[in-house]
Amino acid sequence: MPTVKITTTLGDIIVRLYDETPVHRDNFLKLASEGYFDGTLFHRVIKDFMIQGGDPDSKGAPAGTNLGSGGPDYTLPAEIKPGTLFHKRGALSAARLGDEVNPNKESSGSQFYIVWGKVYKQAELKQLEHQLKMQQDQNIFNALAMEHRAEIMELRRNRDREGLMALQDKLANMAMEKSKEKGAPAFTPEQVEAYTTVGGTPFLDGEYTVFGEVIEGLDIVEKIQKTETHPNDRPKSDIAMSVTVVE
Repeated sequence: MPTVKITTTLGDIIVRLYDETPVHRDNFLKLASEGYFDGTLFHRVIKDFMIQGGDPDSKGAPAGTNLGSGGPDYTLPAEIKPGTLFHKRGALSAARLGDEVNPNKESSGSQFYIVWGKVYKQAELKQLEHQLKMQQDQNIFNALAMEHRAEIMELRRNRDREGLMALQDKLANMAMEKSKEKGAPAFTPEQVEAYTTVGGTPFLDGEYTVFGEVIEGLDIVEKIQKTETHPNDRPKSDIAMSVTVVE
């Protein structure tokens, strides 16, 4: 697996890129070899959560500039493998736009984040699984409602409350069956082990592509995530980076 060095003003971070996510791996190596990241900032830092960079607009950006929307003129197809590549502490993941404008969860062409998160108790992970199951049910129901939107609008125009209630019950039953077929979200033993010992952000699994992990310099990630920030999450003192391919 190839490795890259992220040189920052607070120290170096060595990251191994996963061969299981070849599109993201090759894109990151290409950008690094071209010097694309050199001079960019960790522009979004949230304590006990993650550090984010890779926005080309952050190079030399004056204080107070809103950052986070820059990147190349392409996105990357999702390579999400939540059971094997997940958001443990030190995971390198691709940032992306939200589901409402990006239903296929395509990744930003350049922006990435490194996970910090927290250590979880097993009971907390069980509660999170329950929340993820409820979210899955709701997402399936919402998708079915969109498929039947014309029918719903017609019933509303006709003020047919009984018809609406009957359709809602029908869609709810269909959603329940589809969710049952899909199976309830559950963390693997490997995820449980990582999140209860090393820590991370398990609620992001299945939503963003994880394509690497820190193998040296996790202490530098810790320093960065602890830095003081403005209300927009940009560090008060700029943390610039350069990225080079090690091997």
